[in-house]
Amino acid sequence: MVCKFHALMSQPSFRPRPRAPALSLSWLAAPLLLLGLLAAPAWAERADRGKPLNVEADQPGKIDLLNQFVVFNGNVVVTKGTMVIRAARIEVRETPEGYHMAVATGAAPKLATFRQKRDGVDEFIEGEAERLEYDGKADVIKFINKASVKRLRGTAVADEIAGNLVTYDSVAEVFNVSGGAAPTATSPGGRVRVVLTPREGSPAAAEAAQAASKPSVPQKMSPLPGDKP
Repeated sequence: MVCKFHALMSQPSFRPRPRAPALSLSWLAAPLLLLGLLAAPAWAERADRGKPLNVEADQPGKIDLLNQFVVFNGNVVVTKGTMVIRAARIEVRETPEGYHMAVATGAAPKLATFRQKRDGVDEFIEGEAERLEYDGKADVIKFINKASVKRLRGTAVADEIAGNLVTYDSVAEVFNVSGGAAPTATSPGGRVRVVLTPREGSPAAAEAAQAASKPSVPQKMSPLPGDKP
């Protein structure tokens, strides 16, 4: 049986926030990285903020209307506009101001996943971790344990961030990532890992695309002394 929960947002009418300038890459002394996406300014889909939050699950859930608390288990899918969270378990609370706070957890071997469209461009933010914490008021989501987050241009991976903890501020388009004490598949040795591609439309991107389009030429080995011609 599929259980569904539909929650209307009771927060004030959404007003678009002013855009901030694009941020560049900077390193901190601790094993922490502050990253602004190296692309033209584009935020998470603005219309998502005013959309209702929907929850679906395979198993019966608990809905506490008095305390505005919802718990669902079993192949849970949470949607809010273009935002989609998939997990084994989800807990959703509504604050007195009408914003939603959600905690999603995966079940081994599957991790909890997140996906949301960026505003005005054909790009998505995708990520996964053992635990996701979503703050609807701040538009911030945390990826905790075995965290990996990607920015996709269409279906191609543009940037990738991995560590033990990744925090994504979808308003400012800023990621914070830190490593963990124990090595994981996405964070070997507990180190953070970041892969960045040149900004789309830049000379560096055009040069990289041109280099990728050229066929590779096999190298010819020089004959060793004594080899027969």
